[in-house]
Amino acid sequence: MQNERAVNKPIPLWRRAEVLRLLAIALFAEIGYAMLNISTMPVYLKYERGFREEWIGLVLTAFLLSEAVFKGWMGKLADKVGHRRLMLAGPCITVFTVAFSLIVPYQRGSADEVMAFVVLRCLDGVGAAMLWPAAFACMSATVSDEENQQGMSLLNTCYLLGLALALPIGGMVNDLSGVRWASMILAGLLFIVVALFVARNVKDSHKPVPHAETEVDVSEFLGSAQKIPAYLVLAVVTFAGVGFPMAIIKLFAEDQFRMSESAFGWLVLPAALAMAALSVPMAKLGDRLGKARAVHYGMGLCTAGVTLIALGAFFPFFRSAWVMALGGMPLGIGFLLAIPSWMSSVSDIDPNRRAANVGAVMTAQGVGAIIGAPLGSFCYGSLQPVGMRLGLGPAFGHYSPFVGCAVCVCAGWLLSLRLLKKPQVQREPPE
Repeated sequence: MQNERAVNKPIPLWRRAEVLRLLAIALFAEIGYAMLNISTMPVYLKYERGFREEWIGLVLTAFLLSEAVFKGWMGKLADKVGHRRLMLAGPCITVFTVAFSLIVPYQRGSADEVMAFVVLRCLDGVGAAMLWPAAFACMSATVSDEENQQGMSLLNTCYLLGLALALPIGGMVNDLSGVRWASMILAGLLFIVVALFVARNVKDSHKPVPHAETEVDVSEFLGSAQKIPAYLVLAVVTFAGVGFPMAIIKLFAEDQFRMSESAFGWLVLPAALAMAALSVPMAKLGDRLGKARAVHYGMGLCTAGVTLIALGAFFPFFRSAWVMALGGMPLGIGFLLAIPSWMSSVSDIDPNRRAANVGAVMTAQGVGAIIGAPLGSFCYGSLQPVGMRLGLGPAFGHYSPFVGCAVCVCAGWLLSLRLLKKPQVQREPPE
């Protein structure tokens, strides 16, 4: 009887060969993108190329903007030509952009050099826009309807693991090699591996539709903007906060704490791995709390965590790596608690416009990050002299992106308290 039960027991989704292949592709691709754009590019541009922080923010913004603009088109193009072709083309594009990034002539941050890196990162954004919608669509087509949410959660977990591993791996490779561009080569090799893996192991999960519509219906976004403007404002404001420290996070660790790249990576790794491990349990906790309450509690925790870090702009006592790690704990837990419930709340606004509303909010989140990243980079470089004049030292400029992050996230939290209400329990009238 026990052997019969063992035979009939379904194989866990993540252990199925076709699913495991997609998860491996997502993991290695995200390690590559995070290593290239978050771990390597800022320190390479500043210390090897002599870029100012403002130009570094512009380069990262080019990647974010390109990915956001092209995702819709590439998702529909995947329906027309097949998922596999775009999953193969995206990493191949980034292999070439990595190679060209290393051979751009050194001109110490001249306008031509900055423009060359902006163009290259725009091409990276096109490659990412090709890969991710096709990968998610391929996962959806691979699993059953009942398993679709679990498949999406597994892909999101690979995304978090990729972010977690990119910083320590990239930092260790740079520190061991003694050059700032070594991890860029590793990222290029990872994209070669991803492309070869796709070519050998991924089959198109659907028949391409030759006459599929490839235009993105802008009216869908405008319709959502008219129906749920407050939700879009909340998304822009909150994710502008996320964007503030995005481009300067590794520069901050080196300038403020004199930490090597690998030391900062290992500081971040435990928290990021914990986020990946807790993603599913925190989503279940959000279900028990209810969507509105989970968003309120989660964004409140995020506000508390980033405010603790931002206090370093004004008080020397808080200028410690351990304070930063301590503030990261509620920040990470709050993010995991709020995001699934937030997206679920958006999808429940209008059952007839689920996809349109979720897509509009995701677009608004991307716009917020695109606004925040260059502002954070500008503040990081420009406010250091202000801190000297105020007697706070250059640390004021170093911490200013976290101040901007705290202000935006707090504003988003207050908006969520007003916008998302707990459902009222209907009481039976007394007899």
